[in-house]
Amino acid sequence: MPNPFITQFQQLPNTIPIFPLAGAIVMPGAQLPLNIFEPRYINMIEDAMASHHLIGMVQPLEQPENNKHEVFNTGCSGRISYYNETPDGRIEIILTGVCRFDIGEELKTTRGYRLITPLWSRFESDYDPTSTALLKERKQIELTLERYLLANDLQTDTEQLKQLPTDLLVNVLTTALPLPHEDKQSMVETVDIAERLQMLVAKLDLSSYPPNSDLKH
Repeated sequence: MPNPFITQFQQLPNTIPIFPLAGAIVMPGAQLPLNIFEPRYINMIEDAMASHHLIGMVQPLEQPENNKHEVFNTGCSGRISYYNETPDGRIEIILTGVCRFDIGEELKTTRGYRLITPLWSRFESDYDPTSTALLKERKQIELTLERYLLANDLQTDTEQLKQLPTDLLVNVLTTALPLPHEDKQSMVETVDIAERLQMLVAKLDLSSYPPNSDLKH
């Protein structure tokens, strides 16, 4: 059942704030907890809560010299689905991923955070994933995930993950697993869900064996 609180594609806003944070992405339907303490980002959260509840998660570039935005050009918007103010002046939020975007123009703001015009059109399929086309790959990603978790001494509720539709499973794993930030970015930028699934399987497989192992591809 679709989330009734998620902004529909036709209602996505013309401007959103962006939050540059290395290694932190959110994909459609997945959730990302964040701890907000810098004054400019507290302003950002307060302004988003007063309007459309959306912020854009983007990753900063390691070498931004040739990019005027100093961040990757593609990110994903998230809706603030949980908000809590703490006694020590922080804001705890949970973002639920909505739709990816390319950065159009950056706008001036007096509130300290960055504001952009998002280009949504390339990612309209985020609202209509083709899970049924991925049924034969489902077992592949489940087996690869089990091997990855065991090899990296990680734990998660695999039974709960097995209940997710395949497209959401791919998005949740991309968001939550401690993959290199460049790998996460590659999947943020890839439109097709089937291609993202194969990318994720390959990256998990690569991280499931010791360095220099003969089994490592």
